[in-house]
Amino acid sequence: MPPHLDSAFAGLSTDLMVSIRAAWQRAGRTGDIRLHGDCHPGNLLWQDGPFFVDTDDCQMGPAIQDLWMLLSGSTAEMELQMADLAEGYRQFMEFNPRELQLIEALRSLRMLHHAAWLAKRWEDPAFPIAFPWFGETRYWENLILGLREQLSALQEPALELPLH
Repeated sequence: MPPHLDSAFAGLSTDLMVSIRAAWQRAGRTGDIRLHGDCHPGNLLWQDGPFFVDTDDCQMGPAIQDLWMLLSGSTAEMELQMADLAEGYRQFMEFNPRELQLIEALRSLRMLHHAAWLAKRWEDPAFPIAFPWFGETRYWENLILGLREQLSALQEPALELPLH
């Protein structure tokens, strides 16, 4: 990280962690299940139904961890998508709607963890070749901007499931 961005990133990270903890408190007790851990459309192959690939991030956590990355668009669009996902999910397991409080917290953590993952491995010669943008000031400025947007999103009401 460029030195002139250190304090902005540190302060923002601290503020984010406070808001992330508050989101977990709002969600209350959630059950942990076995998760894919990186469940987004790029990790789904379709042939006579879905096949999940790239399972190296499997972990335990709340169900919403495997659902939020399938959402996109405006809040209204994401609420409709989430309603469909929850309806399908409920065919197999109970869905705890309090977990909706965790979507922006999980998105923020994903952003932070991805940057940390790259930083930890930066000395591996393959990483600067594969991720040349990671060492550029513009990457860090954009990350800080994105994290500021996340801090704002964490202050907004969580998605709600529309009543059918």
